[in-house]
Amino acid sequence: MNHPREIVAYFSMEIALDPGIPTYSGGLGMLAGDTVRSAADLKVPMVAVTLLYRHGYFRQKLDSSGWQTEEAMSWDAQSFCHELPPRVEVSIEGRTVQLRAWRYTVKGNSGHEVPAILLDVDLPENSEWDRRLTHYLYGGDSHYRLCQEIILGIGGVRMLRALGYHEVCRFHMNEGHAALLALELLDERAHWLHRESFNEEDVLAVKRRCVFTTHTPVPAGHDRFPLEHVSQVLGRSDVFTMHQVFCCEGELNMTYLALNLSHYVNGVAKKHGEVSRQMLTPRDTEHHYQIDSITNGIHLATWAAPSFVDLFNRYIPGWREDNSSMRYALRIPLEEVGRAHEAAKVRAVEEVNRRANADLDTETLTVGFARRAATYKRADLLLSDPQRLKGIASGTGRLQVIFGGKAHPRDDAGKRVIQQIVQMRALLGPDVRIVYLENYDWEMACLLTAGVDVWLNTPQPPLEASGTSGMKAALNGIPSLSVLDGWWIEGCIEEVTGWAIGETCPVDATPEHRANCDAQSLYQKLERVVIPTFYQRRDDFLRIMRNTIALNASHFNTQRMVQEYIAKAYFE
Repeated sequence: MNHPREIVAYFSMEIALDPGIPTYSGGLGMLAGDTVRSAADLKVPMVAVTLLYRHGYFRQKLDSSGWQTEEAMSWDAQSFCHELPPRVEVSIEGRTVQLRAWRYTVKGNSGHEVPAILLDVDLPENSEWDRRLTHYLYGGDSHYRLCQEIILGIGGVRMLRALGYHEVCRFHMNEGHAALLALELLDERAHWLHRESFNEEDVLAVKRRCVFTTHTPVPAGHDRFPLEHVSQVLGRSDVFTMHQVFCCEGELNMTYLALNLSHYVNGVAKKHGEVSRQMLTPRDTEHHYQIDSITNGIHLATWAAPSFVDLFNRYIPGWREDNSSMRYALRIPLEEVGRAHEAAKVRAVEEVNRRANADLDTETLTVGFARRAATYKRADLLLSDPQRLKGIASGTGRLQVIFGGKAHPRDDAGKRVIQQIVQMRALLGPDVRIVYLENYDWEMACLLTAGVDVWLNTPQPPLEASGTSGMKAALNGIPSLSVLDGWWIEGCIEEVTGWAIGETCPVDATPEHRANCDAQSLYQKLERVVIPTFYQRRDDFLRIMRNTIALNASHFNTQRMVQEYIAKAYFE
């Protein structure tokens, strides 16, 4: 194959490519998919690399008590992807593991195509255990994860070469999962120069070609493997003699490997950049990593509800090609915004009632909260004082709340949060109707982020790196009621684009104190501002809705984000 010399290879453990391809678990995969879609729109020469995941992440089932169980989500690769002829191999524990690749084509609004290469080891040449290595996203234990990361990083580079991508100007690691691609690049360069091992010169050369985006301050999001384990699985230990690149106190830390071998590193919001610079500075050293920030965004054409697509087409022609033109939403009549939202709300409420056998209506103030069910996201904060919440609803205005999101299969604490929310329904009804959507997915996300009235987000700061669900809501005229963390620090203008929670809470408070302070702030904002504005000052509420489109959607989009990567990291 012939490819342009200046091409970007975008590696991500998960990429949301199509609603029918369950190769994503949440925000990271959605962000990756939106990135590729905007790259296609902007005609960026890019190729994306991920794993195939024949059984997906998982299908979430909730029993009568609200406890989550998991089922495989199998899909037919041939229905979406085209198998490519090359085969490459990697070594895992001394075994040769064969890889093949499938291509999914992402087409931009101008017709430009970005191929996504999905790696697959489910081949008869491989052992039964090895064939399962590309079956499940984030499945298995740390051993399974390390094997997958060898396939993604090392196997991904080898597959690109086999496909003819010999001149890649930048390798972009979307999180540390793909960091072993840098080891392959080091080996590749040493071999090209007829040397048996790489040296400092090779490190500098590879560093100039690599870009790294870190997505979370949460420790669980930074993969670490004992060196003994890595040596056994990789089948080599020679690399660990280069301590300044590979070794971190007896373990291989994939985040530090990516940091040490990238010329450009960024967090995914301004605050996250600050947090990352503090968190990732090694102890007892004067070395500081240069960590910039590029705030995340969303692909507007993917997330705009049909009624808003029609509205934008009429009032902001060319909005798909120029996302910044969404600022002209300020000239859309308020009643038109209201009608578009009403249509989106009807669609969402009807589907939620159908899926959950619920009895929601379209007149009641509807709050949405749908995130991965990790404990730091504090999905249960709104319900921490049920009597207070009932009093607010009965005295100020009725509420209905739609929750959604999956807990990782091994995260029992996250599962307990879901269970507690489900069990709260009987206590709160009928003043506060509660629905927890089972198996929240891409299609339901499109409905919910357009069809509620207020988007709630209550992470424990500063653990929210960015968040993108509130951006999707803003595009569809839904204001956020959110803790000031991640993107919302940049996007919140009080009572203009939404409302902040906990702005006066002490930053050095214990998690328990902070949760109590944030909960009290949340209840006060609901009772004194949000509910009265929704029910009693309708034009004011519609004006805030319109502002979220003009001020937030015009900036928090992946078109602007990809353009920043082009200027700062790809072709600078």
